[in-house]
Amino acid sequence: MVKHNNVVPNGHFRKHWQNYVKTWFNQPARKSRRRQARQKKAVKIFPRPTAGPLRPIVHGQTLKYNMKVRAGKGFSLEELKAAGIPKKLAPTIGIALDHRRKNRSLEGLQANVQRLKTYKAKLVVFPRRARKFKAGDSTPEELASATQVQGSYMPIVREKPAVELVKVTEEMKSFSAYAKLRVERMNKRHVGARMKKAAEAEKEEKK
Repeated sequence: MVKHNNVVPNGHFRKHWQNYVKTWFNQPARKSRRRQARQKKAVKIFPRPTAGPLRPIVHGQTLKYNMKVRAGKGFSLEELKAAGIPKKLAPTIGIALDHRRKNRSLEGLQANVQRLKTYKAKLVVFPRRARKFKAGDSTPEELASATQVQGSYMPIVREKPAVELVKVTEEMKSFSAYAKLRVERMNKRHVGARMKKAAEAEKEEKK
């Protein structure tokens, strides 16, 4: 008989761990398969860019991420109108459209309109049928020199604020922030008494 207040033996052995081993031997083959799929897609969508349609610059949601800029779903109708691009034409020339998005700030609207104008200036439009050119199509010289854009184009980069360097003066060195705070705190404390004293002095002068 087991004596004393001991743990009851309850060993978990024979787990058959070999049955739960996850292997990853198909990783190199998957890598090559994905690469081949990308190459086939690039050929299929030629001469369009491989990265897909142009996306707008938007700010992240919530207080934690709203200072960061990222790619949005699509350009708003207001942005397209300001850039002079009809909403039915936009998807046909590689511009993503999002009819739900609303512009909340003038800066965001202007940035995206400028992005659309830059894209439009660089755009080379191929005719639907060879040798049947319509209004808006690029010239034969431009078509001959056009190449498919591989990877990301017009990337979204966050501008770093410029830092202004200032030479440290003797006045800056002699300045005591602690003493200044104490003086201002004292001034705030005595503001009522000083106003009362000034009012009384003014009253005395009038007499």
